[in-house]
Parts: sequence; structure tokens; C-alpha cells
Amino acid sequence: MIETPILSVSEISLSLKTCVEQVFAHVKVRGEISDVKRATSGHIYFSLKDKDAVLSAICWRGRAPATNQAIQEGLEVVCTGKLSTYPGRSNYQMIVETAEPAGIGALLKLLNERREKLAKEGLFDESHKQPIPFLPTTIGVITSPTGAVIRDIIHRLTDRFPRHVLVWPVAVQGTECAEQVAAAIKGFNDLPPNFPRPDVLIVARGGGSLEDLWGFNEECVVRAVYDSKIPVISAVGHETDTTLIDYVSDLRAPTPTGAAEKAVPLRSDLLRKTQDSGGRLRSGLVRFIQEKQLKIQSLVRALPNLTDIIPLFIQRLDDVSARMDRTFGYLMRQNLEKVSALGRLLNSYSYQNVLKRGFALVSAGKQILSSAVQTQDHSHLTLTFADGKVDVTPLKAKKTSSPCYTQADLFQK
Repeated sequence: MIETPILSVSEISLSLKTCVEQVFAHVKVRGEISDVKRATSGHIYFSLKDKDAVLSAICWRGRAPATNQAIQEGLEVVCTGKLSTYPGRSNYQMIVETAEPAGIGALLKLLNERREKLAKEGLFDESHKQPIPFLPTTIGVITSPTGAVIRDIIHRLTDRFPRHVLVWPVAVQGTECAEQVAAAIKGFNDLPPNFPRPDVLIVARGGGSLEDLWGFNEECVVRAVYDSKIPVISAVGHETDTTLIDYVSDLRAPTPTGAAEKAVPLRSDLLRKTQDSGGRLRSGLVRFIQEKQLKIQSLVRALPNLTDIIPLFIQRLDDVSARMDRTFGYLMRQNLEKVSALGRLLNSYSYQNVLKRGFALVSAGKQILSSAVQTQDHSHLTLTFADGKVDVTPLKAKKTSSPCYTQADLFQK
């Protein structure tokens, strides 16, 4: 009889751990998430359950952000990883490497919850959307470099209006899709000034299932589009496909080819519109000139003949000149008569004519004396008559109340 070896608790725990990890090194488990606990260390502890059992699970810090975002309370997921044991509590648990929503229903539930959350934050508001430039110089395209999408976009741009295209290659599905698309949007916005910075960005991929397009529903992509200073056109999937990037982008195109059509105008339409505008401009200019010519002709017909107008004004000028001559002669005669009358009046008032009537002018030097009192202050006087001057010496009058001279005294030399 073989004796059963005696093992320590640690030894049996280690044996169980090794056995479980070897047998269940890679498993996929489907269940509903519950009891989610996010530790300060960054690890996520939760449980996977169905109607009959519960499985403890842990997601270590540093796993893909898409995995962390899929771990939400009440969401049914498919987790990929391995089983292990935790000797400290004598229980087993699943080490989760990836977690994806299980089925369309779970994805739609997660999508609706995320859309409502981002909408409440205002990321989908129309007021934040930027206008798409009419004719961009450079267009940035974020898509797979090997798919048919980029060829369709370049082909349609070449047909409509050739532009310079910068392609940022990214994965358009899978766990790396969201991070690469978000990094590409930020990378285009952070290009140095000396680099041809795009005027508009196109985020594009072809059609696919909801799982294939899930990368464009991730929160990091939505926030990258919201923060972009360059206008973004979303062209993900077919016309019936809708992702969260469509709500936050500045313009949604039904297909990648439609995005190229919305990014640039049709060159032939612009040429036709330019020709039509030029034709209308020329026609308008011709009509304008013709209207002005008609107005000038009407004015010319309304104007009288200059050969008829000039003689009329010459005749008026002659009449005015003759009236001026008559008026001037009349005024001259009147003024001459007035001057002659004033001259005679002035001559009659002159002191020479007064002297001729027997009066004399008494003066002392340059001073003319008009009273006897003034003679007391002068020793020599001059008497001016009509026919000459006589110098006299006045006699001193007696001191009376007023000076009194005789005729003999006045004329004594």
C-alpha cells in the first residue's frame, strides 16, 4: 500500500495553481459583469456570472483601453484570458486579457449609454461644429493605406478637383483602431507650421458589422474629433451605418466617396458657373452702356442748336452794352453837374471872396485870431486883405473889464 505524501498548505496550493493554469491557459468565457471594483492601483476586479454560477475575474492595469471600457456593470461580455488561483483565499479566478461585448444587443446597449453620456457633456452640440472650407489646399485622410477606401477617395478627388492629399495610415478595426485614429487626428493638429497642415480631415473606412466599426465608437476617438481645430468629415461604413464619430464630426458623409465629394467642389461646375457669371457680367455691361447711350442721345435731342443759342446771347449782350452806355453817360452828366454846383458853393464860401467884400483876416504867425482878447498875447499881427497883407503892432489896452481898441490904435504901425 502506497502511503499518501503529506503536503503543506502552500505546496498543495502551488500544485493546484500549476494544474489550473496548464489546463486553462487560454479560455473564453461569456457572462454578465457584476461587482466591478476599480482599485487605486489601476487593476479592475469584477465577477462574471450567469444564472447558475459566478466566476471571479481581474483585469490588470495596462490592458487595452477598449478592454477597460467594455467592463461595465450589467454588460454581457466575452472575456479572453486564463484561469489561475489565489492561494491567499483558496479560490480560483480568471485573468482577463481582452473583454468584448457579447452580441449585438450588448453592443447597442453600451453604444446608447455612451452616446447619452457624451451628449450630456455637449460633445454633439451643433454650436461647436466648424464650417468645411469651400476649396481646401491640403486634405488629410485617416484610413488604412492598403484598402480600397483611400484609392476611391483619391480617384474621386482627382475627378472633381485635384488637391494635395496627406494620408495617415491607421488600423480601421480591432483593438488598436481607436487609439491609432485618435492619435492620427491629434497628430494632424500638432503638425509644425513649416509643414503643409491640412485644411480638412477625412476619417474613413468601408462598411462592416457593428463589431468591425466599434473602434469609431470609442470615447477617445470622439474626444479627439471634438478637440480638433481642423474640421473633420466622418465617412465610416455605408450610409446606413452610424457611429459616434458621426455625431461629433463637423460633417457626416454617407460613404468615403461621398466624403471626397463634400470636401471639394466639382471643377467643371465651377468653370461653368464662372463662364455663366462672365457672360452675365458682359451682358449686363453691354446693357448698361446701351442705356447710357440712349440717355445721352435723348439729352442731345433735347438740347437746342448752339448756332441758334449763341446769336441770341450776342444780341442780349449788345442790348445790355447799349443800356450800360446810356446809363453811364447819364450818370456822368448828373455827377458832373453836382460837382460843378458843389464847386460854386465851395467857391462862394471861400475866405478870399469874403475878403473881397471888405473883411480882413487877423493872424499872429500861423495862428488866426478870432477875438480881441487873443491879441493881448502877441506883439505883432498880420492883417490880410483881398489885395495884400499889412503888419501892425497892437496898442496895450487899458486895464478894464474888457479890452477896447480904437480904429487908429489898430492901424498904428
